[in-house]
Amino acid sequence: MPRLEAEGAEVIARDRELDVTDASGVADTVAAEHPEAIVHLAAQSSPSRSHGDPLRDYRVNYLGTRAVLEAAWRHARSARVLVVGSADQYGPRPVGSAPLDESDGFRPTSPYGRTKAAAELLATDYAARGLDVVRVRAFNHIGPGQSEIFVASSFAKQLAEIARGARRSELLVGNLDAVRDFTDVRDVVDAYVRLLDRSVPARVFNVASGVGVRVRVLLDHLCEAAGHRPAVRVDNRRLRRSDQLLGRSDALRRATGWSPRIELGQTLRDLYAAWERVEAAG
Repeated sequence: MPRLEAEGAEVIARDRELDVTDASGVADTVAAEHPEAIVHLAAQSSPSRSHGDPLRDYRVNYLGTRAVLEAAWRHARSARVLVVGSADQYGPRPVGSAPLDESDGFRPTSPYGRTKAAAELLATDYAARGLDVVRVRAFNHIGPGQSEIFVASSFAKQLAEIARGARRSELLVGNLDAVRDFTDVRDVVDAYVRLLDRSVPARVFNVASGVGVRVRVLLDHLCEAAGHRPAVRVDNRRLRRSDQLLGRSDALRRATGWSPRIELGQTLRDLYAAWERVEAAG
């Protein structure tokens, strides 16, 4: 919201007060507001959690997207609609594989990835019918405010708790050799805002840094930010295979001039500082 407001937009935000799976409620909201653009971010966003309740992912990620698209089609047909999907639609590839671009096929391995892929295919159908739909495949993004269910934020929270004396000096980790493409969430927001420009074609875009980073590098940066390095213990519940999700964003860069600006070390320092503040307040 702050970034859009800084651009001069009047932002109407709906969070938990509107259930995205309530098609009638979504339609009524869109009909009442007559938006010029719709940014659809509502999702169950954890691949690991999706295995425990696949039906929830189907309801939220697929049926929720359907509700938004149908509401736009019926009540805001001239609006630009941004449907935010995920790199998990591609599915992880072996470490050392070439970066993925928009021409690569889907091989999702989680209910989350499958429902996101299905939602994008549905959005493509609405685009073919004439709705102005931009479809995003966002690779991993990190930064202040991120939930602890994601790897970097989990590390940062544990380190902040250890620093405060709220937990023993031991960090629980999964596979530190997995390779991911991390972008600061503030740079991701910049990409989304640029994609609302009507001069940008309504197509599929990766949002990715193009840089593969091993998870252990995140841990190293965060330990440096925290000023201490606790013992590390592998938690089998967090353990995943060594694989890679790395993307190319050439199409986005050509269409919008976007490039990530915040370097990884700064992102992780800001993330740790945010968890420090939470711990100090708690």
